[in-house]
Amino acid sequence: MFKIVSRFSGPSVGHIGESCSLIGSAKFHVANGALCQKSAVKSPATDLPEMPPCDFKPVEYKDLSKERMMEIRRQNCHPMTMKVTYYKKPVFIHQGHMQWLWDVDGKRYLDLFAGVATVSVGHCHPKVTAAAEKQLRRLWHTTNIYVYPTLHEYCEKLASFFPDPLKVVYLTNSGSEANDLAMLMARLHTGNYDIITFRGSYHGGSPQTMGLTSNAAYKYPVANGLGCTNTMCPDVFRGPWGGSHCRDSPVQTIRECGCAQVNAQCHCMANEHYIGQLKETLVTSVPSRIAAFFGEPIQGVGGAVQYPKNYLKEAYRLVRERGGICIADEVQTGFGRTGSHYWGFQGHDVIPDMVTMAKGIANGFPMGAVVTTPEIAASFGKGVHFNTFGGNPVACAIASSVLDTIKEDGAQQISHDVGTYLLTELAKFRDKYEIIGDVRGKGLQIGVEMVKDKVSCSAGLTGGDTRLTRHVYVCAMPIKGMVQERTG
Repeated sequence: MFKIVSRFSGPSVGHIGESCSLIGSAKFHVANGALCQKSAVKSPATDLPEMPPCDFKPVEYKDLSKERMMEIRRQNCHPMTMKVTYYKKPVFIHQGHMQWLWDVDGKRYLDLFAGVATVSVGHCHPKVTAAAEKQLRRLWHTTNIYVYPTLHEYCEKLASFFPDPLKVVYLTNSGSEANDLAMLMARLHTGNYDIITFRGSYHGGSPQTMGLTSNAAYKYPVANGLGCTNTMCPDVFRGPWGGSHCRDSPVQTIRECGCAQVNAQCHCMANEHYIGQLKETLVTSVPSRIAAFFGEPIQGVGGAVQYPKNYLKEAYRLVRERGGICIADEVQTGFGRTGSHYWGFQGHDVIPDMVTMAKGIANGFPMGAVVTTPEIAASFGKGVHFNTFGGNPVACAIASSVLDTIKEDGAQQISHDVGTYLLTELAKFRDKYEIIGDVRGKGLQIGVEMVKDKVSCSAGLTGGDTRLTRHVYVCAMPIKGMVQERTG
């Protein structure tokens, strides 16, 4: 048994402060900016444990007032910042250290957001900070036109974490940019154009990747992402098929299994039906030859959705039969977050033709990457591709230190241990409270889906029909020392 002494995070929630209650009256900041409140019990709990002590002392805040910051935010920051973060009581963040954040008033929080699942080893981790400072004193910037050690050391190190033949690295500045580049490479290599993604997916917000993204909240009424087709997401909780044996997770759905039995071959009827939907897409919505299939190993923004265990293996086969390549979007699942494996695709027993990543790659420093095969990389040589900031010396130094820190701190094992504990404990809340319809995930990528009732599974919180308004997404930083053996 383990005792949680750190925190977990999610895009549907903000942060937990020293005076906040976890149960009792729970507040949720949802994606459309509304503040929703649901009472899990009639009166606030009075026996909740206090947050663990912290020896770190933040610097006293002496800069802009809250009023002045909000005035600038309204007048000079683009309007989307107000739309996305319209909190009744905004959180004014001043400083961070590992799993902790402090606001301008000196109030301490357990970080429940991690910069949109981006701070992978802790705020201002001493080792990563030291690596950044060392590189800043040596060389801030030069381009990859020239040969400098940090770029090559990092590319070799990153490639060593992948199985053959995934050994060629392209460095970018964000996940959207990485996925945009992957789309181009797939089309050039295959000579085909059409790309398939899941409904509910999020792969970026650029004009091209907006086509991959299948979520109305991120769409604009302009032509975007031509040649992108969405197929049914194999969601075994909310989809038409699913049961209690489908997911690779410590926690299964409360749905009855649709299979006559689960035999030694783990024959899953739900998987069969969802593959049937993909086949239907392939014969009705795209040409006979396609460029690629994009899939997150666990759907992130869409609600930490897990697929039936063998779905991706069968989907990859179907895509490759039609000339397409298979692309794993590891922006959120990568770098040990799922606990059982370093990369999410490994948990599906598949090897993609291309992998994209960002977010936790550099602990919050702007960076992304595409890793692919020498054959696909050679096809990309038909033109000239140049990225001014891709492979920046500071970015490479930080990202290299992140890889070392994940290994030295045992972050992958922490993700497994703490994630398994969280999943099983959250499942107890699901069994107790009608508002919690599902708990799912692996490691420290966990989804808690809110419903009005478990029978209809109708949307909870705002009652809307998008996953953005009804799930709490748990995406914690696996901090060394966050787990202690339970005593007594």
